[in-house]
Amino acid sequence: MTWQSPIAPGISWYQASVGERPEYPALDGSVSTDVAIIGGGFTGLQAAFNLARLGVSVVLIEGSRFGDGASGRNGGQLGTGQRACPGELEAELGFERSKALFDMAENAKHYLLDFAEQHGIDIEYMPGQLNVAHKRGWESDYRHDAEIMAVRYGYPHISFMDREETHERVGSTRYHYGVRDTGTGHIHPLKLLVGLARVAHQAGARIHEMTPASAIRQEGGKTVIDTARGTITANRLLIATNAYIGNLEPVTASHVMPIRSFIGATESLSKFPQVLKGSEAVADSRFVVRYFRKSRDGRLLFGGREAYTADSPRDISTHIRRQIAEIYPDLKNIEITHGWGGSVGITLPRKPFARDVMPGVTSLAGYSGHGVMLSNYCGKMYADMVAGNARELDVLKDLKIPPFPGGASLRKPLLFLALTWYALRDRF
Repeated sequence: MTWQSPIAPGISWYQASVGERPEYPALDGSVSTDVAIIGGGFTGLQAAFNLARLGVSVVLIEGSRFGDGASGRNGGQLGTGQRACPGELEAELGFERSKALFDMAENAKHYLLDFAEQHGIDIEYMPGQLNVAHKRGWESDYRHDAEIMAVRYGYPHISFMDREETHERVGSTRYHYGVRDTGTGHIHPLKLLVGLARVAHQAGARIHEMTPASAIRQEGGKTVIDTARGTITANRLLIATNAYIGNLEPVTASHVMPIRSFIGATESLSKFPQVLKGSEAVADSRFVVRYFRKSRDGRLLFGGREAYTADSPRDISTHIRRQIAEIYPDLKNIEITHGWGGSVGITLPRKPFARDVMPGVTSLAGYSGHGVMLSNYCGKMYADMVAGNARELDVLKDLKIPPFPGGASLRKPLLFLALTWYALRDRF
């Protein structure tokens, strides 16, 4: 029987192409451990794996199935650097801190690819990414960003694309300019997630699905996590729920907002060879970004939506097909074989949220649509921090991430209004 996630709509093409996922038991009974982890996405499972291989006892719980959250349902693009371009971060933070964030992201990229290779996980890596402008007036910005990355940040894989090259590589005249990045690529995220759960389990981590945490409390210098069928008592706790924090922990909830993102997978594009001839991934310049790529078997995987809300459309395919047709008119009647969605965690400045929210309790979240490689690496950095091996995570902890305004009652309505405004600006 096909599994339907209780926390995210639709059956993803990723799920259909992976087939039956391994199942892990729910927690049954109370346990004590060195480190507890709430959340079984990339961050939590990487932390569990890296801690277990160092001999640290670790218990991880996931409220649904591994892969039901954003880690198993995302666009699969790795990107380069942080969510904001290096020039923007440099203007805000200075060169030294901006360069540290850029280098962290490069470390994350190499770590992810090396991890998959070392553990025999076929993540269907395909090289190349195009970042493209949907407005004519941004040519100088794109040229400047490419130059900064190449010269000041020592990244030789980036180049500016003029109008002709952009049209040729994208296979559409919808975009005007862009940059081509040959030092990154895109992956099958659910294959990575399934493989990661396997190696974490093999390393000795106790990992449990279908075990939501109901409360967190501190007693006698330890942290206690309540679940329906037992408690976990731990010396340390990592909260790695990202967009699915709910009301579990108020500091994270005030800084990380869940938004819905949707993806459609088309039939094979064998009849449309002009679309993404080089099979690069694409992300555009809209605030409400559109992101798309070809899968290994030649499908178009297209993500985006006109406004951010916490709701899901009744027919995901209709929304996605309309956006595809704006870029590729020849695909207006293309069959969409799978449509799915899920929640993404964003912060107000679109930078990751890394903070100790209680004594011995760390929260990592808010990757803001740029988390495929960063979330994996954050799990590793957390394990390194616990083991006393490194403090690279402090680079993120030092970032100033303000809470969303409005308090619990007004936060979502204000976000809806703000992001709908930005979505309207994208059109003009």
